[in-house]
Amino acid sequence: MSFPRYPKYKDSGVEWLGEVPEHWEAFPNRALFVHQKREVGAAWAQTELLSLTLRGVIPRDIESGDGKYPSDFSNYQIVKPGELVFCLFDMDETPRTVGLSSHFGMITSAYDVFECKPVILPRFVYYFYLHVDSSKRLRPFYTGLRKTVRTPTFLSIKTPLPPLAEQAAIASFLDRETAKIDALIAEQQRLIELLQEKRQAVISHAVTKGLNPDAPMKDSGIEWLGEVPVEWTVKRVKHLVTNLDGIQMGPFGGMLLDLDSEDTGYKVYGQENTISGDFGLGCRWISLDRFNALSNYHIRAGDLLLTRKGSLGNARLVETLPQPGIIDSDTIRVRVDEDLILQTFLSILLHEAQYVAEQIALSKRGAILPGLNSETIANIAIILPPKGQQLELMMFLAEQTAKLDALTVEAQRGIDILQERRSALISAAVTGQIDVRRLAPKEAA
Repeated sequence: MSFPRYPKYKDSGVEWLGEVPEHWEAFPNRALFVHQKREVGAAWAQTELLSLTLRGVIPRDIESGDGKYPSDFSNYQIVKPGELVFCLFDMDETPRTVGLSSHFGMITSAYDVFECKPVILPRFVYYFYLHVDSSKRLRPFYTGLRKTVRTPTFLSIKTPLPPLAEQAAIASFLDRETAKIDALIAEQQRLIELLQEKRQAVISHAVTKGLNPDAPMKDSGIEWLGEVPVEWTVKRVKHLVTNLDGIQMGPFGGMLLDLDSEDTGYKVYGQENTISGDFGLGCRWISLDRFNALSNYHIRAGDLLLTRKGSLGNARLVETLPQPGIIDSDTIRVRVDEDLILQTFLSILLHEAQYVAEQIALSKRGAILPGLNSETIANIAIILPPKGQQLELMMFLAEQTAKLDALTVEAQRGIDILQERRSALISAAVTGQIDVRRLAPKEAA
């Protein structure tokens, strides 16, 4: 859909903005906002905690246990409905630096809270600073290593404004159009969820029941596993491996304290590699002497690595190794007995099988500092088909998951295109590059 432009334009007087409609005026933010700094004080226990997120300014559940919280929120600041919340530091790294609150609550005093003066409509200026945020237009105003826009600097920045009625028309148009786009995005996200559920179901059925629906079954001997094909066995990982190493605090416990700052040719591989599967990542190196001294922890192509902390049990097969190196203290290395199980098959089980993930989840339940160790991995129960069937299963799963992954990539591409369109539409409307006055709902005009 194409949109009309305004009849005449002029230089906005704002270097990074360019031309705006002739009748728009640019005002310094101090003429538009009142900077609020109201500490919640003793009322914090009765005040809702808010958070600035990609979904806007939303309530945060303290009781959920997610995230870290102070013991006392008395220095947090009050936010009222209709006020804007800005994160004016770490601006390139922060996913969203502006939000419009529809809640009464409290938020960290690290943020800036602004009340809009009568000359501006909060929804319009919110959309405008979404545009500014998405294109990082405030970079020229950053100071310091944390890329901060100081509050006095922000208040001196100019914002171009149409008349109030036109602000309302633009905001209403964007409310309607972004809602349509958001609904389409939600559909694609739901499709991705369904594809992931389907993928998980395909893998779980294949690695627990096999590919032959008519295969005779037997009791696995483990209540929560149920029946398995007659030819299959249930074994603990410790009976399938020739090597299972996870560095513990001990002789090598301090090995990460003297890393080299430059590439020595010998690398320390860890969680970031195991989670991503990219063994070219990371910039931690050790000297040749240290590499030789830690021979028990060398990695080679074909090794299977698991994360001990954070994303517990995330497993990756080392297919190629860009540089020789060792595992770090948060990583477990597994080498299998190839006469019993294919390394690639165990990799699929540890990385993808739901029944394995459930066992790992049980191991961290109730732990103060959740983490895995070699013993936990060693005692995981594996449903083991004969080696010939392992290969058949891997070929089947490679084909099936490739189809589902392709559909997921296509759905994600659709989301990316919709998000780009959303950002472009907001940017064009709030900078006056398109004239949407006649396209807004009548009640907004």
